[in-house]
Amino acid sequence: MFTFTFYDLLAKNLADRGAHPLLVDGPRQMTYAEIAAQVDATAAWLSTVGVRRGDRVAVHLYKSSEEVVALFAAARLGAVFVNINHQWTLDQLDYVLRDCAASALFVDQRTARGLTTAQLPDTLKHIVVKGTCPAHPKMIGWDAVPRDQIPPPAAGIDIDLAAILYTSGSTGQPKGVMLSNLNLVQGARSVACYLENTPHDRVLSLLPFSFDYGLSQLTTMCLVGGTVVLHPVMMPVEIVKTLVHQQITGLAAVPPAWIPIVRFLADHPTGLPHLRYVTNSGGKIPGSVLELMPRVFPGAKIYLMYGLTEAFRSTYLPPELFAQKMGSIGKAIPNVETYIVDPDIGICGPGQQGELVHRGSLISMGYWGKPESTAEKIKPCPQLRPLIGDEKVLYSGDLIRIDADGYYWFVGRRDAMIKSSGFRISPTEVEDAVFRSGLVADVVAFGVADDMLGQAVEIAVTTTDSAAVDEPALLQHCRRHMPSYMLPRKIHHWPGEFPRTGSGKIDRPQVVRTYATQ
Repeated sequence: MFTFTFYDLLAKNLADRGAHPLLVDGPRQMTYAEIAAQVDATAAWLSTVGVRRGDRVAVHLYKSSEEVVALFAAARLGAVFVNINHQWTLDQLDYVLRDCAASALFVDQRTARGLTTAQLPDTLKHIVVKGTCPAHPKMIGWDAVPRDQIPPPAAGIDIDLAAILYTSGSTGQPKGVMLSNLNLVQGARSVACYLENTPHDRVLSLLPFSFDYGLSQLTTMCLVGGTVVLHPVMMPVEIVKTLVHQQITGLAAVPPAWIPIVRFLADHPTGLPHLRYVTNSGGKIPGSVLELMPRVFPGAKIYLMYGLTEAFRSTYLPPELFAQKMGSIGKAIPNVETYIVDPDIGICGPGQQGELVHRGSLISMGYWGKPESTAEKIKPCPQLRPLIGDEKVLYSGDLIRIDADGYYWFVGRRDAMIKSSGFRISPTEVEDAVFRSGLVADVVAFGVADDMLGQAVEIAVTTTDSAAVDEPALLQHCRRHMPSYMLPRKIHHWPGEFPRTGSGKIDRPQVVRTYATQ
């Protein structure tokens, strides 16, 4: 069977690998055939209630087999799955539902209870609840979804929109990155190629499927017919136990997870005979931790990678170069071309630095409902015109240095985005949430280097009468209205008013410089 769509990644396994486990979800082990049967039933019900090709189906669930079924059920109909991070608040969920005009939603019972008193978007007609279902005209329990209906034929081709993954944008509100079936399938092919994935792989899934790096664990395993072991607990001791007990062959994580895992293994050496490889993306691992990785993972290949949601994955460092190029993000992944460009230099070479641009079939379709933002990010590159004409490439916004051998080293971001715990966080989004407290006059959010998080979120605030800000009340407000990874670690009280530029805007660089180096 040819693999053109996200749904095909599942369906291609049914003829020969239907009895092979696809998911391990706690005590449950579910085969490809069992997952496909649930997908068929869920897709049939979605079809009977009016979900059609191109409609948006939102999924706001903690890592589970139900989440996987919901994603593939939407894809089976040619609908678009919108997987929303389970940590996002009701306010953030409401924004996404309205922004993409979702027609159906999958949630857990806790979120469902919160939605019973909310003003739901008019477009949202059906809510499927995992767990106890509240009495509500739009809600139905997961177990109450009929299982005896026949789904329509699978729909969609490779260039169709398949998914929208929301990520923070520089304008404050989250932006929906549109991914085609082609993006998802080609991404799985490229990654599975250099990771040398096989049907015998058992990958531990730590990262959320709402994160493109996390979703890759599912797509690559489905592509090769392997197994995904879901692991919702981030405690190092539990992760290591699962690595051993489940005979895990592949482990992917971001720096805030790698740091405690590596340190735990350094203090408690554990044999991991089945672990074949480990991968990092979503930020830079501190050098002291990188140096420990070959010792705590003696039999595993270590892949350092770089990517961004708008193009999924751009580069990787071959594991045989880990010791020689420790900390480098490598070169382009298979079937992708990357260039480092500078308006004055042109295409950069060894010893130079510029912005990374990405060329290939992994470039997303842009931002949902935001053509101007899309045009700023995905556009022709004057420096590449002699090579590829006016073909559009993706501008990463990241400054990269090229060493003497042509390998890339991350320098920093061109914009002010904060990258913490693998998440891209818009300072404006943090500021908007803080402003809603009514406790501050002005606020500036920024990131400060942190070995555990990559960057930690901090804020500087002013008050209307120069009195001290009520920090406990402000932090309590933030906890109610922000996911945990967005919470400010420290609050700085700026005396008086913030400095202003000639145009009357807050002089953000001056404010950040004042505190970022403290």
